[in-house]
Amino acid sequence: MKFSRTLALLLLFFAVYWSYTSLMPSYSPDEDVAEEHFSSERALFHVKNLSIEPHAVGFSGHARVRAYIIAELKKMGLETTTQEGYTAGDWGNLSKATNILARIKGSEEGKALLVLSHYDSNPHSSYGASDAGSGVATILEGIRAFLSENKTPKNDIIILITDAEELGLNGADLFVNNHPWAKDVGLVLNFEARGSGGPSYMLIETNRGNGTLIKEFTKANPKYPVANSLAYSIYKMLPNDTDLTVFREDGDIEGFNFAFIDDHFDYHTALDNYERLDRTSLAHQGSYLMPLLHYFSDADLDNLKSLDDYIYFNLPFFRLVSYPFDWIWPMFGIAVLAFLLLLFDGFRKKKLQLKDVFKGFVPLLLTLVVNGIMGYFCWTIITWWYPGFKDMLHGFTYNGHTYIAVYVMISLSICFWMYHQYRKTSTANLLVAPIFIWLIICGLVAAYLPGASFFVIPLFGLLAAFMVTINQEEPNPFLLVFLAIPAVFLYAPFIKMFPVGLGLKMMVAATLFTTLLFFLALPFFSQLKTKNTLAYLFLFLFFAFGIASHLNSDFNEERPKPSSLLYVYNADEDATIWATYDHDLIGWNNQFLGNEKRKPGPEEYKTLSSKYATKLTYIADAPKKDIALPWIDTVRDTIIGENRIVEVCVTPKRNVNRLDVYTNSVSLNAAKVNRIKLSEEFLQKRRNKLITHYITNNDYTELELSFPKDSVLELSFYEASNDLLFHKDFSIPQRPETSIPMPFVLNDAILTIKTVRFE
Repeated sequence: MKFSRTLALLLLFFAVYWSYTSLMPSYSPDEDVAEEHFSSERALFHVKNLSIEPHAVGFSGHARVRAYIIAELKKMGLETTTQEGYTAGDWGNLSKATNILARIKGSEEGKALLVLSHYDSNPHSSYGASDAGSGVATILEGIRAFLSENKTPKNDIIILITDAEELGLNGADLFVNNHPWAKDVGLVLNFEARGSGGPSYMLIETNRGNGTLIKEFTKANPKYPVANSLAYSIYKMLPNDTDLTVFREDGDIEGFNFAFIDDHFDYHTALDNYERLDRTSLAHQGSYLMPLLHYFSDADLDNLKSLDDYIYFNLPFFRLVSYPFDWIWPMFGIAVLAFLLLLFDGFRKKKLQLKDVFKGFVPLLLTLVVNGIMGYFCWTIITWWYPGFKDMLHGFTYNGHTYIAVYVMISLSICFWMYHQYRKTSTANLLVAPIFIWLIICGLVAAYLPGASFFVIPLFGLLAAFMVTINQEEPNPFLLVFLAIPAVFLYAPFIKMFPVGLGLKMMVAATLFTTLLFFLALPFFSQLKTKNTLAYLFLFLFFAFGIASHLNSDFNEERPKPSSLLYVYNADEDATIWATYDHDLIGWNNQFLGNEKRKPGPEEYKTLSSKYATKLTYIADAPKKDIALPWIDTVRDTIIGENRIVEVCVTPKRNVNRLDVYTNSVSLNAAKVNRIKLSEEFLQKRRNKLITHYITNNDYTELELSFPKDSVLELSFYEASNDLLFHKDFSIPQRPETSIPMPFVLNDAILTIKTVRFE
């Protein structure tokens, strides 16, 4: 029996390993694969060419990448067009977007299938290999393979490579609201990335129920689906939109997102390059595209709407499992009824004693509380010990995976040690508390987060194990492990997914899921006579991974530290400063801020719009340089009725990349920027920000504003160029190899500030 338990324990550990490795296809160089098949190697060739240099809107590499994509589509014999125009989207970010379009004509007149990605990289330093060079490459290679079959699809296939996604989904906004092809689209397949590796998650975008989409996706039968309705429920709560969001919100068009999110520290940085892209992640994208392209190019895309929602999740061997929301409460009711019947049977057979049942709540609550507290304070402790990690705005460090292992190991150590203290309490009595807690969790998610209602499925395994322990003195350990395997397959990936996707500040999800998964395997763990030994083993692994995390906590060429530097000229005060967002300066930027650096005041040098509303940390006086201010021309200033109309044209006098315009607290009745009307909703929520214009070819910015005639309008113009490191008037040394430009903020830039009042 001892040997069987050891073997069963190894089987359980293998199931944990398999729960991760089964998510993705394997990668091997495949340049010689048949022409009609997707080749990751051929797709990588495109990634390499797309990510030679940063290619954000307005940057020199932007036009080169656009020309490359157009040339590749034309090589396939596709007639390729572009769509150009200004748009401000919903974020108040103005840009001139240039979309790339091609169309494969189908044999029938139904709705079209649209494959989608974007070709711009994030300003200012990202090479865009993963985000979204990988998506563009997946589409180019997938369409090439599809056309090699010389088969005419029933539906038209539209290829749309959008521009300015990183600035505010502007290219998608331009297409959905202005292009005639938008009304033909029945379904969208969007390929994205939010890191440089890991499995690609499928997320649905729909305004109604997902029932039909899930059924059709299942029929398409991709080999490695990684998807669950909980992930989409969380995705909808986060401020992370994609181009597909515009199709859903503005066009009522459904679609599927496919995005990998691991190695999040590379996202939007100079590390998002060809070398760091996980080849397996690219292969995973291809494994989605090809079956979906073949299926939906011939499917009926006119009837994808549904009023029904489905629970769905992936399992090894079963791929995507789904069932209607209508089953949620009946399944929960069956679980409650089964628990009550088993309680009655256990007390009837004297296998349960009330005192021992209540005693079983003690280790459960203690492990949940202790492990929950440890996870909750994880990021606080890490950034206190390693202050430089505060400058990794992603919230996920280079050694973040090791930190996950550290906290999982200590959580397991505490679980085993705690339940070893209650080894004299029978397994049946110990199981009542976990079942009760899991029933509460399943009831709460059924009521408030129905997308997570598949949580009840592993609970049935725990209930079955409870029945076995009530009726057998020494249950077969392999049977108990078998009953725990669905829980392992479902929950083990979550332990990694949450801190990877949401940052190490969400380590509490990893420690709690580890603890809750331990409870689901408790029928087997309670059999083990070596719980104390396992507790010390995991404690040893905790220290081992902890030492490894410390040894890999420094910044070097492989793990460069994000750093920032700005030169700011405030024309209103005739003052010049150096500025940084860094909490922990390096020698490179500290030489400019020096010992005289100071923290900016609460109203001093307001923070420009950025993903995380990051504020300047230090400023210092700087020598004055001859930096040209923009030409600000009042074209019109008149009163009509109760409103005052002001038109202002801002023209750069130097090469610039960005203009941010702020106002005082005046209420604007209407606003146009370069003749693009800003929505009333945006004007109500904007606070002081009016517009951010990401400038191409040094274009002008034209404002037309309407506000109450008795109000005073104050416009502040923040004009920036990302040329600080190579501007002729500055002698900024090259950033060391151990550092990269900090993403998500204005960086390596010369910024001027000028305010104009209309009284």
